[in-house]
Amino acid sequence: MSQEVTHSRAYGVAITVGLMAYGVVYLLIAWIALQLAWGKSSQEASQKGALEELASKPLGGFLLWVVAIGLFALVIWRGLQLAYGHLDLEHKVSAIGRAVVYLVLGISAIKVAIGSGGSSTSQQQTLSGRVMQHGAGRVLIVVVGIAIIAIGARQIHKGITKKFTEDLVGGVSEVTILLGRIGYVAKGIAFAVVGILFGWAAISYDPKKAGGLDTALRTIKDQPFGSVLLTVLALGVAAFGLYCFSWSRNAKK
Repeated sequence: MSQEVTHSRAYGVAITVGLMAYGVVYLLIAWIALQLAWGKSSQEASQKGALEELASKPLGGFLLWVVAIGLFALVIWRGLQLAYGHLDLEHKVSAIGRAVVYLVLGISAIKVAIGSGGSSTSQQQTLSGRVMQHGAGRVLIVVVGIAIIAIGARQIHKGITKKFTEDLVGGVSEVTILLGRIGYVAKGIAFAVVGILFGWAAISYDPKKAGGLDTALRTIKDQPFGSVLLTVLALGVAAFGLYCFSWSRNAKK
C-alpha cells in the first residue's frame, strides 16, 4: 500500500505544493524582516506573522488553507519515511523534527485562517514566565535554549557542508545549491539567536527576553549596524524560501 501511495501522482503533487507553501512562508518572513530593518512592521517577523501577512492579501483565506493542506501533506510524507524509509537514527530524528515543524505550522495556518490565536511571541513569554516560577524552571529554560542553539548549529553545518543535498534527487543547478547553503546558514543563525535569548532570559530571570524568531530579529535590529545585519539575515532567509521552490521539484520522496 505504501508503494502505491508514494508513487502516485497525487502524492508527488501534494509534496510539491507543501514545499512551495513552506517556501512562501519564509519569503514572507524575509519581507517582514526587511520592513523591520528599515522602518516599522505591524506584523511579527515570525512564521505566524508571515501567515497573517498572507491572510491580508487577496484570496488570503483560500491561500492559507492551501498552505495548511500542503504542510499536512509534508507531515504524512515524513511519517511514511519513518514507517517505510529504513532510515538511520540521525535521519529518523530529523524526520520527526521536520514533521513536528510542518504540523505546528499547518495548525497555525488554520488558526490564522479562522481568525484565532494571539501573538506567538507573547505566548512564549507568558509560558516562559510560568515555567520560571517553578523550582527547576530556569534550568529547563536554559536546557531549551541549548537545544535550540544545537538545532541552529546543525542548520549552519548543513549549509556549510551541503548536507541538505541528501534531500534532493536528479540534477540541480549551482544556483539551487548556493541558495540552500545561504538559506540554511541564515536559518541556523536565527535559531542560535533565539536559543541565546532563552538562556539569557533564564539567567537574568526576565521572561520578556525569551521569545521566538520575532524577538531574535528585533534584538539583531537593536545592535550596532543592526539594520544592515538584519537585512543580510533577511536576504539569507529569503534564499531559503527560494531554495524550497527548487527543493519542491527535486525532493527525494
